[in-house]
Amino acid sequence: MDFGRAQAYLLGTINETASRREPHRLDRMRAFLRELGDPQECYPTVHVGGTSGKGSTSTMIAAALQASGVRTGLHTKPHLRSMTERARIDGLSIAQERFAELLTEMMPAIERTTAAHGRPTYYETLLALAFAHFARERVGAAVIEVGIGGRLDGTNVLRPQVCIITNVGLDHTEILGDTLEAIAGDKAGIAKPGVPLVSAVEDAGARRVIEARCAEVGAPFVHVLDATRVLSKDEPGYGQAFAVSTARARYEIALPVLGTFQERNAATAILALEQLGAELRPSPDAVRRGLANVVIPGRMEYFAGFPGVVFDIAHNPDKASHLAAALRSKFPDRRFAFVIAVSEGKDARAIVRAFSDLRARFVFTTFATAGRVATKPQRLASLAEAQGLWGSAISDPCEALAVARRNAAADEIIVVTGSTFVVAELREWWIENAVAREPAR
Repeated sequence: MDFGRAQAYLLGTINETASRREPHRLDRMRAFLRELGDPQECYPTVHVGGTSGKGSTSTMIAAALQASGVRTGLHTKPHLRSMTERARIDGLSIAQERFAELLTEMMPAIERTTAAHGRPTYYETLLALAFAHFARERVGAAVIEVGIGGRLDGTNVLRPQVCIITNVGLDHTEILGDTLEAIAGDKAGIAKPGVPLVSAVEDAGARRVIEARCAEVGAPFVHVLDATRVLSKDEPGYGQAFAVSTARARYEIALPVLGTFQERNAATAILALEQLGAELRPSPDAVRRGLANVVIPGRMEYFAGFPGVVFDIAHNPDKASHLAAALRSKFPDRRFAFVIAVSEGKDARAIVRAFSDLRARFVFTTFATAGRVATKPQRLASLAEAQGLWGSAISDPCEALAVARRNAAADEIIVVTGSTFVVAELREWWIENAVAREPAR
């Protein structure tokens, strides 16, 4: 099949939430990978979970490994522009032609797995394809981000060198539970005997749950707050500078992304890298060089100009709170014009509330993505109004961004946020139409 047909096939398998409730879901994933020859066993892995920050942390770990000379695979989700982004090696997405070839080669295994266990889902198939791609290309290591939770996630077939739980917040509560402790328990399901688990979880109750699970299975527990010290430095312009000290070394970091929360993600990445065997562990200089070149599209990504625009995926209250704090820190004297769309089933009220202390106006919109449903923008506007916030509803996302731009005051920053899908759509439009006139920083 060609890439178009490969995409069409995969879009027809979207049903992640239902499959996540299946008690024997991992049996299917294990059987599927066995049919493919267990490609995930062909290289060392780093397994990264958490509610927020796991994509950024995964990207930093991969960048440091690459800078040290290790050919590095990276699987994160969701993608912004193309499914091919879920299987990257040294920062480059798998080619569309190779993607289609691999999926074609996988079809007999998919058919055999379907007969015995049910059809692998969209997520499971993309994950298996990434594993197979990394094996074919003989990577030296791979960094794998958890999809949802941990215990029953398709990535939990791994036998990694180190596991990570970046933090715990309220998201996917219909699947993982409606308390931080319950969610922590599911995420802690990635703990493995003898495998260090690095955590940056701050909530005391959630931390106790994770520590208890680590003790139960015999996984050494390493906490970022206990084992690192971060010293911020002044960094004019775009980016931030800080030092991370551990018992092993001091790391001088210049990170070309916004958001003070990224300091914690960087400390988490560094502490996880220190748990690797000597043959993989990057030197402090390699870590410095890797993080200096980190690119994290759609994560506090700033484009300068008039008006300046920030693209940031904040599809749950925890991410929205981090975004609000980062905006206050980086742009203390500015006002903001938010362009927001939220997927149905997310806590839209809490996401909007996270921005209530900012000097802001809102344009609520939607998105069109196969298999996904957006909350109606009129509903979002009503939720904002109930909290004393002013907002308008415009269904077309490009028109919503255009209105925000036309009405922008001299001191305003436009912030495109909420669902991955609206950030992806409008970021792509911005790059194709506006960046030629307003260079990215």
